[in-house]
Amino acid sequence: MEYKPYRQIVNADSGEIVVERVRWCDGFASKLRGFTFRRSLAPGEGLVLVESSDSRINSGITMFFCFMELGIVWVNGEGEVVDTTIARPWRPSYLPQAPARYAIEADPGLVERVRLGDHLKFVEQMVSANEKEKAAPGGSPQK
Repeated sequence: MEYKPYRQIVNADSGEIVVERVRWCDGFASKLRGFTFRRSLAPGEGLVLVESSDSRINSGITMFFCFMELGIVWVNGEGEVVDTTIARPWRPSYLPQAPARYAIEADPGLVERVRLGDHLKFVEQMVSANEKEKAAPGGSPQK
């Protein structure tokens, strides 16, 4: 059975799981794809757009071709939450108020599960290809 990595986002201070299962997007194509053309998320699903260093411009997001609201949390290289917002469909751009290395995208309730100044950690987990197919909307695997 083939296993693929995913990550959980955990509040380093409280130990609470903030997002159950996120895709790690550190390549151009995976960041470009994001949640475009998606109409819904599975419970606990999210993604992390990863930049090489803290930046306001590079960690910005666009909501073109995104058909749902998303909760966005920006985290700097030290793991500290530096900004949050609810991103609305078809908006050209959202930029954090402070430089960030990571942009976390998940359900809109995400912004209620963290506060500015919280410290988050990304814990690598493993999932089988079969589990991934079951968890994906429509039964198709997410890469």
